[in-house]
Amino acid sequence: MTSTPTPGSPSGLDPEIAARLRRGADGLVPAIAQQYDTGEVLMLGWMDDEALHRTLTTGRCTYWSRSRQEYWVKGDTSGHVQWVKSVALDCDADTVLVRVDQVGAACHTGDRTCFDADVLLGDADSGAPAVDQ
Repeated sequence: MTSTPTPGSPSGLDPEIAARLRRGADGLVPAIAQQYDTGEVLMLGWMDDEALHRTLTTGRCTYWSRSRQEYWVKGDTSGHVQWVKSVALDCDADTVLVRVDQVGAACHTGDRTCFDADVLLGDADSGAPAVDQ
């Protein structure tokens, strides 16, 4: 974990990219981590300009922890590293998609993904109840 300035502080992010970002009132944008080769959605984190800059320049995902109020590099303490393959903005420039090669679990609970423990609606292939359409 790397403690540094709070969201909204000056960063090394390319000014052209920074100008395009549509941040929330807290200066953050959601960042979805997706396994690059399978499309599996792994987790959602939060980034400010500096976290995005670090992600783009180091090849490792850096997030802003809203609870701890500090930056953290995925895998620094757990060893479950996210190696960045690509980074894209959505059409509204208010969400970042980071396609990664995930080493180990993405979720802090030890699960591969943060989205497999509490399925609210599923399809026939997943074993969860299907919905009539």
